[in-house]
Amino acid sequence: MRRPDPTALIRGCAALAGLVSLAVTARTGLRDPGTALAFGALILFGELTRWSVTDTATGTGARAGYRSGFGTEYGSGFGAGYGSGTGAGAAAPGTGLGLGLGLGPGPGTGEAAPLGAAGALSYALLGEVAGLPSHHGVCQVVAVVLAACLLGSVPHIARGRGPTRDHLARRVLTVLFAAVCFQPLYNRGVFRAWDGPAHALLLLALLVLTALCGAVLAAAPAHSRTRWPFGPLLREELRGLLGIGPAVCATGAVMALAVAAVGLWALPVLAVPLLLAQLSLRRYAAVRATYRQTIASLARATEVAGYTPAGHARRVAALSRAVGRDLGLREPELTVLEHAALMHDIGQLSLVDPVPAGATSGLPAAEQRRIALLGGAVVRQTGVDREVAVVVERQADPCPEQPLPARIVRAVNAYEEKARDAGPGGGLRALEELRLAGAGHYAPDVVEALARVLSRDCLTPPVPG
Repeated sequence: MRRPDPTALIRGCAALAGLVSLAVTARTGLRDPGTALAFGALILFGELTRWSVTDTATGTGARAGYRSGFGTEYGSGFGAGYGSGTGAGAAAPGTGLGLGLGLGPGPGTGEAAPLGAAGALSYALLGEVAGLPSHHGVCQVVAVVLAACLLGSVPHIARGRGPTRDHLARRVLTVLFAAVCFQPLYNRGVFRAWDGPAHALLLLALLVLTALCGAVLAAAPAHSRTRWPFGPLLREELRGLLGIGPAVCATGAVMALAVAAVGLWALPVLAVPLLLAQLSLRRYAAVRATYRQTIASLARATEVAGYTPAGHARRVAALSRAVGRDLGLREPELTVLEHAALMHDIGQLSLVDPVPAGATSGLPAAEQRRIALLGGAVVRQTGVDREVAVVVERQADPCPEQPLPARIVRAVNAYEEKARDAGPGGGLRALEELRLAGAGHYAPDVVEALARVLSRDCLTPPVPG
């Protein structure tokens, strides 16, 4: 029996909740239209100003880059579960640079539309306006949020920016969760019985639960698309909440409390700090994107000079990141791993005579070590993170002495070089060679993780985001 697709299930639930809410609201009429219009305008503005989210949040960027530039070489007929393939197109350059090289906010910055999220959550947790009870219910909350998000998404859809459907689905379901938890309890007087600090703490507790719900809704589709373990994906989503997530939760709670006390004038006043934080994070994302593009350009130096085949560094980087994620590395570690994999061959620029096809895995250990040290020295001169230089330097060390990122780069590089030149069935033979080489050359846990990644990506067709 085929397992249900979490992405389709989440989208279906969100669509059903949205349609029911719109129908109920249209039948009963809009309660407190001024309040609904004010919050709708705030959410609309937040959605219009959200940054473009690439697959960095969902985990499909690395897979897409790997599949387009690497998986096609070894992608068909993975006989024993690990792959054979035709070997055709081995020199085809990948079109992606892997997870984390997009231009979106990236890991750690969290919510793409923090102002819209805070406005939606505050409307779901609104019980009074200037001391007077509000009369909107759960269905009106969802209907207003959905209408504002749909209008705010029109420019993004027109420009083809970001996975809008998943963004809308998560927004609808998280707001539905918050409204269902708050509105019935408030109407029964539960929150009125908890005045002062207790009321604020209850709101914050609901917002934390809502944030956890949103993390699960983000990790489930990523797990479905990439077949990566759900646990590490969920942990990355939870770590992402530590970016602007606390500001979103705090602003949502304060907005609800302030509007209850002083009225709708509190909305623009409280929106300004979060909007400034959003602009700051957007600049940070732009700086980080430039930094990554610089690294990618440095990585292409060996290709332009003819020392390595076109696309080799990108394929190794994308596959290394996928292996690191399978082994449970955290996002900062994955970033270091990816950057080191991109620049792992830069030491070859010091060679007078290029290595044939740039294949360093077959060189004597002393020569591999010399090239790695030269590469680390170059990386240190570029101002790239010192940890990246360490991984580049130690990729040729004896396997038991290497840190895990260096073991991954070493194994993936060897696999790519062996499979690229082995012709039909090269992927399977390359994996067997890595296994037979023993733990002294390639870490067994890394080789098995590599086999799992190749099996998932080559047996599973890409799913559009």
